Amino acid sequence: MGRSVELAESLALPRGGRILLAVLDGLGDVSVPELGGRTPMEAADIPNLDALVRDSAIGQHVPVAQGITPGSGPAHMALFGYDPVDNLIGRGVLEVLGIGFPLEMGDLAARINFCTLDGDGVITDRRAGRISTGECEVLAEMLDAITIPGVQVIVRPVKEHRACVVFRGDGLRDGLSDTDPGEVGYRPLPVGSPSPDCARTAEVVGEFVRQAQEMLKDQVRANGILLRGIALNRAFRSFGERFRLDPAAVALYPMYRGLASLLGMTLLESSPGDLSGQVAAVHRALSLGHDFVFLHHKYTDSAGEDGDWKRKISALEDFDCALPGFLRGGFDVVAVTGDHSTPCPMKQHSWHPVPLLLHGGHQRVGWNDGFSERQAASGALGTINSLDLMPLLLASAGRLEKFGA
Repeated sequence: MGRSVELAESLALPRGGRILLAVLDGLGDVSVPELGGRTPMEAADIPNLDALVRDSAIGQHVPVAQGITPGSGPAHMALFGYDPVDNLIGRGVLEVLGIGFPLEMGDLAARINFCTLDGDGVITDRRAGRISTGECEVLAEMLDAITIPGVQVIVRPVKEHRACVVFRGDGLRDGLSDTDPGEVGYRPLPVGSPSPDCARTAEVVGEFVRQAQEMLKDQVRANGILLRGIALNRAFRSFGERFRLDPAAVALYPMYRGLASLLGMTLLESSPGDLSGQVAAVHRALSLGHDFVFLHHKYTDSAGEDGDWKRKISALEDFDCALPGFLRGGFDVVAVTGDHSTPCPMKQHSWHPVPLLLHGGHQRVGWNDGFSERQAASGALGTINSLDLMPLLLASAGRLEKFGA
């Protein structure tokens, strides 16, 4: 764990300002040729964010380390002040917790992506055309009938092309590799076993994949599965206890709700399930006395993964329109950033630094007049590691006592 986080944890006060951490998933990008070399952030009409920048400090953060491309789980763990290398948790556990399933210690969980395979078993679409949640529910119920001797198999739908599977039984081991190669044009990978101790677990998961492929082979779009984040459930130290906060989470997607739940944050529902509902949920969090709110906006990331720069611009503009509603809650400190970059030309996560806006407290303001990757690179905050964000938030909110005499 970084020294700044350890110090912040030891110096944290149980009083001070209220903090909003707004995470626009996959925020960062690179130059898009169709935009004349601009990024979606530079092309987007985001007057509220730009106005906020003029009274804020901005910069950029590196989620894990230079050159390292993070998954969503590690990237968020770093934002919350947990070393992403020492506190690695599989995406499967987060997905399962995010739908409210009662996961037990020792359960093995995996995220399922329904995918499309051609006649040779090669992946042509890793997300099966983003099938509807209704279709996902039907397919998950079908796979829930799979039986494997000595192990209970539980399959549940998540959202769109995403589902999850839980393996419950004695002697299951951690460390299996994903079957998702991460790109189209390849066949699903075999379940990898890092050591002989994992051989039995690899056999169990491999048998599940075999039966699932057989059951799905006649489907038009979702005729295959990819497993990601195969991991055992384990306990983590409470975010609230570490930093002496009363945290709440306002997130629409199950994985991010699962991550917040894992760290002991109170999960608040958004009704309707859109930005307007999230505005109401954020205000409710403050009315309930929460002094830290994690707000998650997914659609910048899904647009980047699809290489759809027009949709990423729209996702940015939608958030910008909702921003005044979030700010009316009366937060003392507001951070707007992403967990990682998802550049549209790459159609996947990347290692690029992520723009960061920090408003409230005593900041070095007036250095910038817009929110973008280019402006963030010249901002007052400079380039920091993601682990340094929580100490900055706490300090800005007056929630850290002085170190030493």
